[in-house]
Amino acid sequence: MGLLTGVLRPRLEATAHCDLPCGVYDPAQARIEAESVKAIQEKYQANEDPAFRARAIQIKEERADLVKHHLWVLWTDYFKPPHFEKYPQLHELFNKATKAAGGGEGGAKSSMDPQSGQQVLDYIAEISDIFWETKKG
Repeated sequence: MGLLTGVLRPRLEATAHCDLPCGVYDPAQARIEAESVKAIQEKYQANEDPAFRARAIQIKEERADLVKHHLWVLWTDYFKPPHFEKYPQLHELFNKATKAAGGGEGGAKSSMDPQSGQQVLDYIAEISDIFWETKKG
């Protein structure tokens, strides 16, 4: 290793959900987007206007993608191997939550049934409980 490479080599490796290691993680971001998904699904059910419904579908799909994004950030950036050892259900929980938010069969992105939005919120609540438990230690 050259002198310049040794001097410029990072001494500390940092990981974060953005380009800066801000260390800000919170399941509330996913929850708020999921609440929006469910609210849009409910408003869609209560309104027969085709223009309103078309716009509701578009916005709900965008919000569902954001739910998945925020869950992935927690899953891949915040939670570390010791968390997965202590909470062995965590991988499966994230998998179920992101699929429930997604566009697959019954997923909130592709469904206008508020029950699918509620399912996402239920998974996020479980993830949130574990998240805050890890913050205590």
